[in-house]
Amino acid sequence: MKVFNSPSGGSFLVWTLAVQLVLCGSGLCTTDGTKNCKLFSESPSERKVLNRLEPLAQKNFTVETKNGEEKYTYVFQLCGDAGGIQGAGVIQVDSKKTDKPTVIGSYNATQAIGGSDWVMLIYRNGAKYDGHCSKELRKAIIMISCNRKMDMGQLEVILEDRERVQDCFYLFELDSSAVCPPLQSQISTGSIILIIGFCLLAVYLIGGFLYQRLIVGAKGMEQFPNYAFWVEVGNLTADGCDFVCRSRNREEPPAYRGVSTEPLEEEPEERDDHLLPM
Repeated sequence: MKVFNSPSGGSFLVWTLAVQLVLCGSGLCTTDGTKNCKLFSESPSERKVLNRLEPLAQKNFTVETKNGEEKYTYVFQLCGDAGGIQGAGVIQVDSKKTDKPTVIGSYNATQAIGGSDWVMLIYRNGAKYDGHCSKELRKAIIMISCNRKMDMGQLEVILEDRERVQDCFYLFELDSSAVCPPLQSQISTGSIILIIGFCLLAVYLIGGFLYQRLIVGAKGMEQFPNYAFWVEVGNLTADGCDFVCRSRNREEPPAYRGVSTEPLEEEPEERDDHLLPM
């Protein structure tokens, strides 16, 4: 956090934060997290969105901006007193007037709008503009986006839109893993079935092996569970593969070297009836 020195040599934020620490140490400050925020229009849906930001509650976020000779510091606290100012959610501190911070938005008038991986927090009822925006009350919009790589990112000032008649606002951005949706399981149904199948197969093999060895007293390959059955399955599978996949003619007799494969002609039968005595 940056320290802002006033013209009198004091440190405004140092004193305010010291007062906060003393009050919290004496039990006079509340630490109810997001419950400290009062919704502009109370609703269960907005309260649910606000509860997603619980990890960021009571945390200070600070950012400095410079535009020409103007230099400002912004302090944001979720549902807590930013810079120690009662009710202030976001404050602006002019480098030339550090003892007079400007309240941009109050957490007593909060709106919370949420999506699957973002939350837009709106603080209303800030200090009035001096000459812009029809002198309406200031408003701060904090866009909190999902970033799983960091719990709490750096606060960034996007713009101050005050060149309009009304509905002006300050826009901030903040990255945090607090608004990220829960990770979904990446295991498909088929993968679960395969895992269960492999587990059952392992139990069958290990349990059958132990039974055959310790109870039956089998040795060697006989220790394999249902060995005869699986041997028969293997033989039948081999026969099936041989029947389906072999390419040579099954009726063709095997040819051996030096032996003709042509069938021998039958010699005419010799009749010796004429040699018998009459």
